[in-house]
Order: sequence, then C-alpha cells, then structure tokens
Amino acid sequence: MSEFYYGGQAVIEGVMMRGQRRVAVAVRNPDGEIIVHEEPLPERIYRSRWSKTPFLRGLVLLWDALVLGTRALMWSADVALGEDEEDAQGFSGPVAWGTIALSLILGVALFFLLPTGVAHLSESLLGLSKYASAVLEGFFRLFLFIAYLVLIARSEEIKRVFMYHGAEHKTINAYEAGEIMTPENVAKHSTRHTRCGTSFLLFVVLISIILFIPLQFDIWWLRLLSRLILIPVVAGISYEVLRISTRYQDRALMKIIIWPGLAMQKLTTREPTLDMLEVAIQALAPVLAADGLELPAPAEEASGLSAPQPELVPTT
Repeated sequence: MSEFYYGGQAVIEGVMMRGQRRVAVAVRNPDGEIIVHEEPLPERIYRSRWSKTPFLRGLVLLWDALVLGTRALMWSADVALGEDEEDAQGFSGPVAWGTIALSLILGVALFFLLPTGVAHLSESLLGLSKYASAVLEGFFRLFLFIAYLVLIARSEEIKRVFMYHGAEHKTINAYEAGEIMTPENVAKHSTRHTRCGTSFLLFVVLISIILFIPLQFDIWWLRLLSRLILIPVVAGISYEVLRISTRYQDRALMKIIIWPGLAMQKLTTREPTLDMLEVAIQALAPVLAADGLELPAPAEEASGLSAPQPELVPTT
C-alpha cells in the first residue's frame, strides 16, 4: 500500500481532517457542542492514478487548500455562528464555488502577478537588468507572503484559527507517534509539523524564484503568462520536496531545508486549549474509521484491541 499521511487544516472554531476516502470537519457551535460533518472524497481526484504520480500529486494539495479548504471554512463559519448543520451551505452551492474562484483570482494576482509586474517596471524605471529584476521579483513575493501572515495574525479571530491550527498539528503528531488520543496526551506534542501547508507555501515561493529567473521576457504579458502556466509545475516540485524532507527529516541536510518552514509556523500556529484538542481529535476519528483504522484509545475504551499504527497526506 502506498505511503499516506493524514492531515488537514484549521477552520473557524474547528478542524478539518482528510483521509484516503473521507473528509471530516469538527466545529464547536455557540452552545459548546461539537458538530461533525463528513463526506466522501471524489475518487477521480483522490484515488486516481495521477493523484499518486510524482509531481502531479502536488495538485491534490492545491485542491485541498483552494477548494476543499475553502468549502470547509464556509461551513464552519455557519456552524460557529449558530446555524444548524443542515442549514450550513459552505460545502455546496454557487456561493461556495464563487468564493473559491474569487480567492484563487486574488491569490494569483497578489502573490504571482503583482511581483512580476513590479519587477518588470523596475527594469525601465530603475534600469535593472533582467536577472536583477528576477531576484527582486522573488524577494518581493517572499516579502508579500511573510507580510500577509504577520498582518492577519494581528486579528483576534485569526489568532483563534491559528490555535486550532496548532491543535491540528498536535493531533497529527500524537497520532503518528502512536499516542493514546486524549486531549491531555495530545497537548504534550509540538504545534509544528514538517508537512504543514505553511512550509509548502514557503517552498512554492522559494522554488518559483529559481524557476522564473530565466523567463524574463521583454513582452510584459508573456512574462505574466509564463508565471501562470508554471504555477502547477512549481506546486508539483514543492510537494515532492515537502515529501522528501519529511521522509528524511532526521538527516542534517534535511534539517536545514526544513528549518525555515518550521520557523514560519511560529506565525501560523498557537498553543491550543484542551477543548480545541478535543475538536481536532473528533475530526480525525471518522476519517480513520473510513480507512479501517481507529484512534489509539485508553485500555478501558479499546475493547482489548491494540492501537493501530498509522500508515505513513500533507497537513496544513
């Protein structure tokens, strides 16, 4: 069986977890109840041959962040505001898909097209060479990424999301360590994880600097078009680097490669409370069950069964 890593992302007052067959979102509503939504993952996306093909499987991670993640965020916002699960519309409908399209357009425009446009203008306004403007483009993109994280981290609402992000990481770390999955035990684990989406996005930024250097076309729209076309390529390479760095994370060279992403996670994770960890654990349980696994439980709850060992996808 192919290597698989469980993972997910933080949402509003909750956590999304993804397995091989199902996705689950657990959210605490205003009454203090944990509401869990499950649905099957599209087989043509998550269990097709191309989803397991190196460099192509990175597109699944993009789908997770842009489509599955946005839909989960919208559903969680409805539940966190007191909507009934049946009335929450985040997982379907034109509003969800419209939000996804708008998020994609804004993200590409801000982090890809804007730095390219600024670099192109710098050649004529500042007299920079094409390769100097390429370096400027890359570092401006990196600056925008870090500035964006610093800016949103000032919001009290986002700070709570980042606490749930920490809960997601702790839960995955605990599960992969074979820990008995109680909030108290999970709390002992780190809020940082090598497969975090923050690390993936940092790899995207850094690898794009290298790939875009030779593509300094004189025609401005051709330069912009080259960036758009290469986004899937950059994502594919970044995902493979993420997988390799995770597999060999104990080696000296990989520790150096991993360190910037782990450092960036200080911006995107916070220490969660025990009730947040409870939500994350409840999000993980159904995706494991769909794959024929279960959470490692205390002996009195395990009915004599030994705790399953995780089959070693990316966590965000």
